[in-house]
This record gives sequence, C-alpha cells and structure tokens, in this order.
Amino acid sequence: MRDQNYGMQGLRVAVSEFVYKRRVQYRETDASGLAHFTAFFAYAEEAEHAMWRAAGLSVEPDETAIGWPRVSASFDFRRPLRFEDDVEVRLRVIGKSAKTLTYQAVIVREGEIAAVGQHTSICVRRRPGEPIKAIDIPADIAARFEVAATPPESAKSLIPNP
Repeated sequence: MRDQNYGMQGLRVAVSEFVYKRRVQYRETDASGLAHFTAFFAYAEEAEHAMWRAAGLSVEPDETAIGWPRVSASFDFRRPLRFEDDVEVRLRVIGKSAKTLTYQAVIVREGEIAAVGQHTSICVRRRPGEPIKAIDIPADIAARFEVAATPPESAKSLIPNP
C-alpha cells in the first residue's frame, strides 16, 4: 500500500546497492540475435525501480507532483547478451546531490561483465500548464539513498569504480 511520503508502507532503510536479476527477452534482441543496445538502458531502469521499492519507495507514487527525468545516460559494452541469457544488474548509487541521484549499472552474465553504464536522474516538480522545474530531493526520499562505498579490492573485478 502506498503512503503519502512517496513510498510504500513498511521498512524504511537507506540503500546504496541493489542486485536485480532478469532474463533477456526475445523482443529485446535485434536481427543478429543479440540484445539491442537500448535494452541495457531498460535493464538499468528496471533495476532502479526495484531498488526504490526495496527502499520502501515508488518512483511514481499516486498523485505526485515530482518526476525523475534522466539528464545523463551512457553504457560501455564488453560482451554481447543473447535471448534467454540470465543476467544480473548490479546497481549502485555513486552520486547524490541536492537535486540528483547518479547510478552505476554493471550488467553481468555468468560472472562476466557484459556492460557498464551510468545514469543521472534529477528531481523535478511537475505542474499542469507549467514547465518542469528542478527542485531539491524531498528529505524523506533523500534519506532512503546513500552513496555506495568504494568496493573492496576483492570485488573490483566485477564492480568497477565509476
């Protein structure tokens, strides 16, 4: 059940890292049989939304005047993904300002990095008939996210530093 504080009722915990598992779908592949590059951005967005739910929030709660458009997004591709590959999207909060959250997404298949990306979302106010306006992230939302610590040496091979 959603509450008025932009989230879901229940556990209130700050998150900085999240692992989201999924399978490459046929509709996400191109004529060569590989996952289309645009699918990687969708995987990162799915992981972001799952991370928000894990923090007890929703990116788009009922009757909100807040939005989260992307102001930056990129991916570097290392290995192809194919139909029915099982992947993990390892999402980390790597930056947090008064108005933005920046995430790193590491997409892993069978223990190997397939792609590394980053995207930044900005908190905006939406009012009918007015242009969107960047605003500070509401305190109750900001409190739910922390910047991830630098990964330990043993994990650096699968969690590159931004």
